This record gives sequence, C-alpha cells and structure tokens, in this order.
Amino acid sequence: MGARTRGLANNVLTSGKLDATDAISGVIPANNIANASLTSATTYGSVTGGIPAVSSDPPSPSEGDIWYNTTTGKIRFRARGGTWATGNALNTARDFTSGAGTATSALCFGGLKPPGSTLMGENESWNGTSWTEVADLNTARQDQGGAGADNTSAICIGGGTPDKVSANETWNGSSWTEVGDLNTTRRGTEASAGIVTSALCMGGDADPPYVANVESWNGSSWTEVNDLNTARARGIGSAVNNTAALCIGGSLPGAATGVTESWNGSSFSEVADLNTARQRLASSSTSSTDTVVFGGKLASEEAATEIWNGTTWTESNDLSTARTELGGSGATSTAALAFAGQTGSPNVRTGATEEWTFAVSSFDVG
Repeated sequence: MGARTRGLANNVLTSGKLDATDAISGVIPANNIANASLTSATTYGSVTGGIPAVSSDPPSPSEGDIWYNTTTGKIRFRARGGTWATGNALNTARDFTSGAGTATSALCFGGLKPPGSTLMGENESWNGTSWTEVADLNTARQDQGGAGADNTSAICIGGGTPDKVSANETWNGSSWTEVGDLNTTRRGTEASAGIVTSALCMGGDADPPYVANVESWNGSSWTEVNDLNTARARGIGSAVNNTAALCIGGSLPGAATGVTESWNGSSFSEVADLNTARQRLASSSTSSTDTVVFGGKLASEEAATEIWNGTTWTESNDLSTARTELGGSGATSTAALAFAGQTGSPNVRTGATEEWTFAVSSFDVG
C-alpha cells in the first residue's frame, strides 16, 4: 500500500497507538494504518482538529482526502484508483464512435455498425441507467470528435463519411443543427473536448495524414490557434472549455504514442506520457487536471485504465472488456462511462457499457 501522506506520523505513539488529541500533521507509515492502531485512538471527538467531520461522505473527494463520517463512525480516505462495473448496453453496437457528457448524462453518436461497416448517424442518450435512441445526426459519420456537458448539449466535430469532412453539428437535447465548418477538413478528430459553446479540435487525419493543427470553437465559429508539438490523429481530449485542455495519446505514422500535451489557452506544453502508448482510446472528457483514460489500441485492443492527477499518470484497474474505437464520458476521474468499441479478433463491434467509480477505502475508529 505504501505510506499515506495525510499527516499522522507526529501523532503515532511509541506504542503504535494513534494520538488524536491535537491537529494532525506529518506522514503515517503504512504499517500503522491497521485497524488495531486506529481503534486505540485516545479520543475521536477531537479528530476534527485535523480531519473534517461530516455526516455523509463527500460526493467527489480528491485523491488523498481523508474525513471522519460521524454517521458510520469511520475514518475514510480517497484511495487512488477505482473499479469498473457492467452497465446496460447500447441499443446499437458500433465502433469508431464518439461521446459527450458525464457518467450519468451522456450521448453516443455516429460510428460504424454491422453488417459490414455501415456508416451510421444514430444517436443514443444515457440517463445514468439505460440508453434511449434519440434523433440522428444530419450527416452520418465515423471517426469523429465529440464534446459537451451532458445529454442535452453537445457538439459533433469533423469525421469521415468516409471522405474527410469539415462539417459540425450541435445537439440541443432534441435535434442536431449544422453549424460552422472547421477550417481544416479532417477525420480522426477524437481529440476534441470542451462544451457546446467553448471547445477544441486537436490534430487529426487530414492531408498530409497527421496534423498538429488545432482549432478553437467559440459557439459560432472556429479559429486556428497554436499547434500541438506532436502531430497526431485519433488521440483523446479532455477539457472543461477551450482555455484549458489535454491532448492524450493517438496515432503517429506507423505507431501509437503516449505523448500528452497540456493547453493553457495560448500554447501546448508536453507533460508526462501515458504509461501505455495507445490510439483510439477514450476518457472522462471534461477536466484537464483530473481525468481517467481507458481502452484503445497498441498492438491489440487495450483494457488499460490510467488516472491523471494534473502531474502524472497512474495505472489502475482494467476495463472488463478490452476494446478500441470506443466512446467515453465523465466529468473527472471519480466517475466515467465506457461504451461501444471493437473487441477481439476477428473484429467484433460491441454495445457494451461499463461504469467507472472511484475506490474509497475505510476503516473503523472505534
């Protein structure tokens, strides 16, 4: 497990017991995080001097946060990582799709479906429990990007028909409307992120095949901004808007990459690489400092899941089903949705959905 850097070392007595009578600071070694040590706390009425006391667990704690739940009588901490659970499948299996929204309010639109590789414009809405078919895209497409806050507000960006397209469409909860075209026609635009009024399209497959070109959307038109440092297609984006974003992984000529770049509103800087280089992956897509990526392809379909904390990537629990060319949604690394994609060999399209939730470890204090 390793040491927990949440400030308990100065309160561990020579007997191994926890002295919780004053404010907590320092580091507690892992071998002192046993129940036996914590159950001998001298008092826990004053634990609130260093650990906040709450009547229910916070909805979205950050990694390393620790709190005392007065209802359950437990100290809890947010551990790095999470788990995947099976959710209800899409109505139509597909790959080369895209998504937008959160873990409880999402869209999946476009892609390729059986038989063969049939281009599709079908759009499905997720309400936190199940998928419902809603209005189709005006232009069926695959290999496109998507961005949006929830299942009532999204934008579909570029893609292939199979020809590369510059056309974009916005979703208002009931229908799609064609809006301003990209300046550079492209597909492989999965590295798009943001919301319907403020988004980025980063890289893609244009002419030449892989571009570093980046465009910013202000709700009505696209403007070319500074390029990526590494030209690529079929990476994934994560952003709250067009002023702060990540461009993650993707395909290079003849190879996949794990290169991650951070956008500050004016330029890109290279940050820590993914542990597993890959293309055609997905992410929880609405944060540049707290996100989770999953799936994709290196030599074969990937199940690998990695969490970004604003500085580094850390491997976590794998998807139940390895897949590539999938869709994803989510607000932060605490909750996400993986859906659709291609699995196995021979290639099999899936409508399977998996739900990601963070792991909270807890232990009794008395």
